[in-house]
Parts: sequence; structure tokens; C-alpha cells
Amino acid sequence: MGTHMKTTIDVSDALFNSAKEFAQKSQTTMRALVEEGLRRVLADSQAQAKPAFKLKDARVHGKEILMPDPRHWQQLEEEHVAARSRKARPLAP
Repeated sequence: MGTHMKTTIDVSDALFNSAKEFAQKSQTTMRALVEEGLRRVLADSQAQAKPAFKLKDARVHGKEILMPDPRHWQQLEEEHVAARSRKARPLAP
């Protein structure tokens, strides 16, 4: 079952009495009840600490994203650089 550490906790009388009554009705021990409560709180805090990654919807006007063929990426990059350099140059009079 593993090792256990004895500790003392202070809880209000009302909470203790409610927990004790619940443990008796559930046919469990106060120790098991406290351990389960701590497990749940810790699990909830872990879930909140690490939200699941959600990829943003990158569709345009509800259409699917068109992915270029990886074999053409070099050409796409060259066209992009050329287009940017055309925009950066001032227009000739």
C-alpha cells in the first residue's frame, strides 16, 4: 500500500461532522475520504494549469486551407521575396 505520513489538520466542527457522517454512510474511512478529496483537488489544478492546445481555425470564408506541395516551397519563397522587394521600391515617375 505504500508509506503513509501522520499529520494533523484543523477543520471546522461542522465540516468534520459532515465528513465523518458521509464516511460512515459510504462505508469508508476519514483517511480515505481526505485522500480522495486531495487527489481530486490536485487533479483539477493540474487540468487547469495545463490547458489543452487548440489550433486556431485558419480557414478563409469557411473553405479548407490549401497547402502547397512541399516540392514547390523554394519557388513560393522566391516569389514572396520578389513581391516584397517590389513593394519596398519606390515607384518611378
